Amino acid sequence: MTTTTRSSDQVELAIHDLGGTGTLLLFVHATGFHGRCYQQIANHLADFRTCHAPDLRGHGDSSIPENGRFAWAGMADDLCAVLDHLGIDTPIDFVGHSMGGATVLATELRRPGTIRRAWLYEPIVLPTAEERPSPLAESARRRRPSFDDYAAARERYGSRPPFDAIDPAVLDDYVRFGFRPDGDEVTLKCAPETEARTFEGVDPELFAQLPTIQAPVTIVGSGDGGHPAQLAPMIAEQIPHSQFVAWTDDTHFGPFTNPQRAADEIRRVLQ
Repeated sequence: MTTTTRSSDQVELAIHDLGGTGTLLLFVHATGFHGRCYQQIANHLADFRTCHAPDLRGHGDSSIPENGRFAWAGMADDLCAVLDHLGIDTPIDFVGHSMGGATVLATELRRPGTIRRAWLYEPIVLPTAEERPSPLAESARRRRPSFDDYAAARERYGSRPPFDAIDPAVLDDYVRFGFRPDGDEVTLKCAPETEARTFEGVDPELFAQLPTIQAPVTIVGSGDGGHPAQLAPMIAEQIPHSQFVAWTDDTHFGPFTNPQRAADEIRRVLQ
């Protein structure tokens, strides 16, 4: 089931119920992805938590802001709107991936006491201003936006890195819910320009505020040597009640390559 609510900048947000029983667990997605990419992880947690996942502005089934801006402060607006829509006024558990992890931290700073516990995989929190132009933004702008059909999109993504390494069921969810019919083709819901501008909207002030976060947070970093992996231990050092976990055999797409492993780690941390 999917419900909707309104955020700032006239953004209409989609919030997906991923199933399960128990107290609420909220998944917050990475740039260019959507909430239902985490369905396979949620399936492994169905006996443990009721899982929900929003699509942040410009992603999945949520609309783009009227002002065309994708600053990550707006992502925190979105997550606050989701919490209000769900009637959350006590600390809850979060899973955040990349931009989603940064959004969880920004929301905790805005509303202290939002996090009960959080499992954040390579949150993007930069200690210095990002270089311009952003290599990730430039790469996003070169993405192919449309394919003949869903099968062609899945074949293309599954045949090359980094998507060739992710779990096939996760790839199915990414394509099924990440594209929409468009005439005789299917087209990315998160357009290449939207993804690029989201990469360019990273909050340069968040890192300095991390020491004020008092919630228990687990930061996970991969071993792929990329910028997010390098940032992860630095972010953990900044948060007083955090722990750092290294997935040295995985990449920035770690939650997608082995959903069972991710679910097991999330279960352990959120007990």
